[in-house]
Amino acid sequence: MPLTRVSLRRGKPAAYRQAILDGLYEAMHETFDVPADDFFMLVTEHEAADFHCSKTYLGVARSDDLVIIQLTVSNTRSLVQKKALYRRIVEKLSANPGLRAEDVLISLVETLPENWSLGHGLAQYAKDAAA
Repeated sequence: MPLTRVSLRRGKPAAYRQAILDGLYEAMHETFDVPADDFFMLVTEHEAADFHCSKTYLGVARSDDLVIIQLTVSNTRSLVQKKALYRRIVEKLSANPGLRAEDVLISLVETLPENWSLGHGLAQYAKDAAA
């Protein structure tokens, strides 16, 4: 159950933002075994004055179209799956909405499965889900 947060500069049309969310979900479904109908995604737009990022850190030439993606996930995936996810996200977002690979920054935050409550005040992924 990834929780997906996308941050970008204000001004992109709704279809552009939706293409990002669609591509992210498809990449997670393909590489992280995220089931159908398992998506919780937020987009936050920022004014230019409130969106400060290095244009050159680690030799990556970023533009004003930078999209920052933070995925909070259970710590159940392998390094191979994580690398596949990163590659697939870039492939998907390059195809639609046309982001440059340099403008896709991904941060994966892992948490224990019992740290999720998906409703009803239950820890659905805990070994004792009723707790």
